[in-house]
Amino acid sequence: MAPESHPAPSHKIVAQKILVVTGISGAGKSTALQVLEDLGWEAIDNFPIRLLPDLLSKEECQVMPLAIGIDSRTRGFIPAELVARIKELAARDDLDVQTLFLDCASGEVARRYNETRRRHPMARGRPIGEGIRAERELLDPVRRWAEMVIDTTSFTSNDLQQAVRDRFASDAPQELTITVNSFGFARGMPPLADLVFDMRFLDNPHWVEGLRAQTGLDPDVGAHIEKDPAFASSFARIRDLVLELIPHYEAQGRAYLTIAFGCTGGRHRSVYTTEKLALALQEAGRTPTVLHRNLTARATDATEGQVGLAG
Repeated sequence: MAPESHPAPSHKIVAQKILVVTGISGAGKSTALQVLEDLGWEAIDNFPIRLLPDLLSKEECQVMPLAIGIDSRTRGFIPAELVARIKELAARDDLDVQTLFLDCASGEVARRYNETRRRHPMARGRPIGEGIRAERELLDPVRRWAEMVIDTTSFTSNDLQQAVRDRFASDAPQELTITVNSFGFARGMPPLADLVFDMRFLDNPHWVEGLRAQTGLDPDVGAHIEKDPAFASSFARIRDLVLELIPHYEAQGRAYLTIAFGCTGGRHRSVYTTEKLALALQEAGRTPTVLHRNLTARATDATEGQVGLAG
């Protein structure tokens, strides 16, 4: 009996994503590349066209998506040559090549250049309108070739960022990086916090015998804070506010969010509330990082203030 034959296993090629980002000067290429970089793309700006084949040689190609910025300022920029190079690359089975063209009305481009007082790259001593018209004529073949065109005429910078994310963020990690930290007002405000909550309205465990040497990580301190009539309702409002705001921060393209809780010394009330909010975020499907800036600081009466005063 003839031996049973088996088909050779097929190896599926994972095509590297390549995005050529080009367009009218002042339309937002740098902003688009920055957003793509935040989304996990490797971004290269003003890369010489003649070196594209070397950059994307099969030996050098990686799985990481690559965004390449090219415009009229790029050395050796010839639209017909750029289109030809893109066609050659698109024919390869190991590459997934697309072109994004950023356009903008001439009047808006002129306004942006006048506002920033930068010189248009193709004006060369001529009125800016002539430079814009010359560049538009030069880039017309690339615009007609591009699979995607974004007109940024009426866009703010945030609008463009969101438009780029909407098109290219599907394969990138979408979760906002959230940090929740505690601190002591007596030792200075945190410099980079987005949301700061002052917990000094709660009864201070520092002045309770047996709790002074403990911290907000200890059960007895937590139980004392929970007994404060103001704690439950205020924490519930803070928790609900944070959970409501997080999707709005994400919609604005924020990559990081820092939430800080402060008390006087940074060892009791702020620590406990930080831990409690972190748990609430975890229950909501988030993965916060927890930091306690002043947890190991020495507890002193001078730092905590006088008995009977808030904080």
